[in-house]
Amino acid sequence: IGALGFVVGGHESGWQSLLSFSILFLACLAGFSSRLFAVIRFESIIHEFDPWFNYRSTHHLASNGFYEFLNWFDERAWYPLGRIVGGTVYPGLMVTAGLIHYVLNLLHITVHIRDVCVFLAPVFSGLTAISTFLLTRELWNQGAGLLAACFIAIVPGYISRSVAGSFDNEGIAIFALQFTYYLWVKSVKTGSVFWTIGCCLSYFYMVSAWGGYVFIINLIPLHVFVLLVMQRYSRRVYIAYSTFFIVGLILSMQIPFVGFQPIRTSEHMAAAGVFALLQAYAFLQYLKDRLTRQEFQTLFFLGVSLAAGAVFLTVIYLTYTGYIAPWSGRFYSLWDTGYAKIHIPIIASVSEHQPTTWVSFFFDLHILVCTFPAGLWFCIKNVNDERVFVALYAISAVYFAGVMVRLMLTLTPVVCMLSAVAFSSVFEHYMGDDTKREKPPAEDSKEGLGPNIKSIVTMLMLMLLMMFAVHCTWVTSNAYSSPSVVLASYNHDGTRNILDDFREAYYWLRQNTDEHARIMSWWDYGYQIAGMANRTTLVDNNTWNNSHIALVGKAMSSNESAAYQIMRSLDVNYVLIIFGGVIGYSGDDINKFLWMVRISFCFTSQQESDFFTPQGEFRVDKAGSPTLLNCLMYKMSYYRFGEMQVRTPPGFDRTRNAEIGNKDIKFKHLEEAFTSEHWLVRIYKVKTLSNREPLDHKTLILHHHIQTCQQMSSHNVL
Repeated sequence: IGALGFVVGGHESGWQSLLSFSILFLACLAGFSSRLFAVIRFESIIHEFDPWFNYRSTHHLASNGFYEFLNWFDERAWYPLGRIVGGTVYPGLMVTAGLIHYVLNLLHITVHIRDVCVFLAPVFSGLTAISTFLLTRELWNQGAGLLAACFIAIVPGYISRSVAGSFDNEGIAIFALQFTYYLWVKSVKTGSVFWTIGCCLSYFYMVSAWGGYVFIINLIPLHVFVLLVMQRYSRRVYIAYSTFFIVGLILSMQIPFVGFQPIRTSEHMAAAGVFALLQAYAFLQYLKDRLTRQEFQTLFFLGVSLAAGAVFLTVIYLTYTGYIAPWSGRFYSLWDTGYAKIHIPIIASVSEHQPTTWVSFFFDLHILVCTFPAGLWFCIKNVNDERVFVALYAISAVYFAGVMVRLMLTLTPVVCMLSAVAFSSVFEHYMGDDTKREKPPAEDSKEGLGPNIKSIVTMLMLMLLMMFAVHCTWVTSNAYSSPSVVLASYNHDGTRNILDDFREAYYWLRQNTDEHARIMSWWDYGYQIAGMANRTTLVDNNTWNNSHIALVGKAMSSNESAAYQIMRSLDVNYVLIIFGGVIGYSGDDINKFLWMVRISFCFTSQQESDFFTPQGEFRVDKAGSPTLLNCLMYKMSYYRFGEMQVRTPPGFDRTRNAEIGNKDIKFKHLEEAFTSEHWLVRIYKVKTLSNREPLDHKTLILHHHIQTCQQMSSHNVL
């Protein structure tokens, strides 16, 4: 469908407008439909981890209203601290879903809030296609815009975070990102305050939706700065950026979680610096007509240098005095890929924060990886103000996507846009000659391209596009449409087995434990336990308190007696772990165990090397480290596992391809409460003994601190 886009370039007639609308509509429909594999194969369910918190928050908003949501203190999270939800989230996603649910109910369309959450990202994928079409049309032409809309509708790099059930911030944030950039380009082209105010409102929505808004507030100032360096200053740029900075700054500060960050954090200082520099530049331009050429050149050089120096020194001084917060650890990890592993291991432990491999680029973008540099070249070759912007967008997005897998999401839209420019230019060159020129056949045969060359190139381009469509469908179906809470395996005859251990375990917790029971698990599962089991957790995926997570990591990596002291001090009733040794599930807690050790280093004297063999290997068999074979995580994972024999030696771990080294595991302070059908989720109850031994001195101090925090939490003070 997108290959027809080149036809509608140029002047719009009635049938061309209809064709444009039809292609855009089909692109939106394809984007929505391609994201429904998970719903069709499984059911309407929330995926992954973060979406469960988003859904729980949205449900609270829809049930209690917006002001109750803003003031919601969640006692079931981060026991005993709790969490002030309204002031620690980007509320755009929840408000969007809640507003849609409210409107549907006003229209007497009865729908559960869960279904609104499940289908929100597919719906917004259509809006993203439209915003990408508008932006690409402003940068190049109508035909390239239609191709870009078709590309982003089905490209895996965007689908990975926007399938049905993936109720996460990025599902709406990419639409807000593209629409903000479209309105910014429109503002620069027209110099209109109307378009700039629209850009500010779109930016406000982006700030409310995702922390990635920092990318916008740094890219737009970079665009203005480069235009100044290239001596492409104009009244249009001055009006657009001055209005955007002031109004956008005020609007962004209305989000409680953002607050005063735009004027007190280093990530936002580039925007303020460029604003000051732009004012100095504009003032000097105003003096240009009132001074001689020699006087102006001298004053201009001194004025710009002094303005830049003053801005730089002011930022350094304010940072030194503590008024402006220094760069965050997440920022440093973008420039030094080894920074997080050394200083903030909890960031490095997340798989989506790892550097991107070359295979991932092809997997998520396919042929667009090869064609988007050509589109970038076309834009640089015919540069103007808006094409400077897209070039900066492309270059910065390529770098950040290479540093972190998650940021592939910000690269995908610009790759689709520039690839569309490349394809559109090729189609116009090889197929547009005859449609744009009316010449006699003899003259056409001398100057035009031969029909054979046109046909061959056109067929090759169409084959590439068909291969791209097939690849996108395959990747979406097989890699990005499987819920993490429901697993599937396939038999030799192709039949499918559903492994529903996660929901089975969470339902058991909901039905068989006290309403106020406290569950200790690794932070990955906190949101799911709170969302599906409705039980209190110690840590969750918000990861705002590293020391609390480190304490849980210490308990998991300590021996049973030491871990019991920690669990008693935290009032833990149950411990939940994930174990994949029976079915070969590689994402279990044993494979995550070393990250627990690294994160807990601030609370324990144990070193990571204590869990390795003398040869430096991490092994679970008899050759494994005694420290590992006797720690709580190992014992909870392999309890009674040594008795299991299924076509392998007793106690054979299919995930690590080894026979475990400690089969005679017994507990003194824990007892097995529940093990799911495929042993994927195991839950242990912490015993409450009447004659239990007293807490040691360090644990008593820790218990006192926890009680103090609990008292502060009861007064809604963190």
